Amino acid sequence: MTPLVIPLAGAASWSGHDTRLIVAALAGIAVIVLLITKLRTHPFLALVVGSGVLGVVAGMAPGDLIDSFSAGLGSTVAGVGVLIALGAMLGKLLADSGGADEIVDGILRRSGDRSLPWAVTLIAVLIGLPMFFEIGLVLLIPVIMLVARRSGRPLLLIAVPALAGLSVLHGLVPPHPGPLVAIDTLKADLGLTLGLGLLVAIPTVIVSGPLFARLAARWVRPEPPERLEREQTPEPEDRERPRPGFGVTVATILLPVVLMLGRAVVEIVLPEDHAVRTPFEVLGTPLIALLIGVIVAMFTLGRAAGFGRARISSAISDSLPPIAGILLIVGAGGGFKQTLVDSGVGKVIGEAAQGANIPVLVLGWLIAVGIRLATGSATVATISAAGIAAPLAAGQPPAQVALLVLAIGAGSLFFSHVNDAGFWLVKEYLGMTVGETVRTWSIMETIISVVSFCCVLLLGLVV
Repeated sequence: MTPLVIPLAGAASWSGHDTRLIVAALAGIAVIVLLITKLRTHPFLALVVGSGVLGVVAGMAPGDLIDSFSAGLGSTVAGVGVLIALGAMLGKLLADSGGADEIVDGILRRSGDRSLPWAVTLIAVLIGLPMFFEIGLVLLIPVIMLVARRSGRPLLLIAVPALAGLSVLHGLVPPHPGPLVAIDTLKADLGLTLGLGLLVAIPTVIVSGPLFARLAARWVRPEPPERLEREQTPEPEDRERPRPGFGVTVATILLPVVLMLGRAVVEIVLPEDHAVRTPFEVLGTPLIALLIGVIVAMFTLGRAAGFGRARISSAISDSLPPIAGILLIVGAGGGFKQTLVDSGVGKVIGEAAQGANIPVLVLGWLIAVGIRLATGSATVATISAAGIAAPLAAGQPPAQVALLVLAIGAGSLFFSHVNDAGFWLVKEYLGMTVGETVRTWSIMETIISVVSFCCVLLLGLVV
């Protein structure tokens, strides 16, 4: 069992320069928060300006500041950007081919009336693996409306499990942007983080999804707008087109996950010089695993749906423009992180945390919670918290670093409220008031954050 608490710092004395660096970090974060929340500035620009303020207050030379931010941006996009792009391609093929619809229909056919919330949770988890939260929500809204109407069950009894499944996967499990950036920043093992993330995700989804849905459905009974309900009802125009089979679709989605988990298992079980390790290490590399997944999906999803080469190429091309903003935010977050490191702020924060004897996992979670509440963005919270906590990960065992990634991801989901775009998206789709959205969606997000963090702490006691 590895201790969760990092050792006390030595006798290093606190200096005026250290105080200046802490002020610089607070000033940079304050500028980012102010720009995003009050001035409605795009997070990319906010992170760029905040990094500049941090560097100037910390006393960095202009040339060094620019070089530091540029290096961080470039390395982050190089390490994470391609993975995000491949994940978007896989998600687009899944949606356009009808594979997502096949998963929905296949699971609903096998579920009874009482098990509908659990079935919808499973659908959300499977669809949420390769898709971003917003895309998955838009895809699932017609299913939520249709299932609720046909079954006569309360809307939130169906909607909350779907929202929980999408949100948990978005915050904790790669290849979503937040977890990928945290893994890259903290130098965590992706396969190990993926495996532990799935372990944390299962109980978290159960508690925040089907179980909490029973309470939420009693507290609030919304009636979605008729216009929106009509728009989100699937049209029969594509029913003639063939769809990929249920088993093939599920296998295609899980293929990259299995490859990455296989690499993690082999590295734990087999010695370094074992001949079997090499192919598993190559195939389980995130870039290769996702690339294989996309190539396989072109045939198992695209071809199975009757797509020709031009249609497959169009689907892949159409998947990239929507993620341009995400890539810019992720890259700017990497620049902010590198500015923190090169200015010396990261080292000072690490030493201060060591001196205070704060558990690493608790500190990572608290930092992410604070930034999430201030900015409303789970991705910005994860990126910023990972940059601040990066010095604390140095020298920690791989399992503890992976758990730190998950602790930060858990904190980034805490209490979504009016400064979060997801809050308004859920409110409008489900036809709720602001107060009703707080009592359902915001509380659900808080449950996800707290339950997943408790699971992380429990895992920290045994790994």
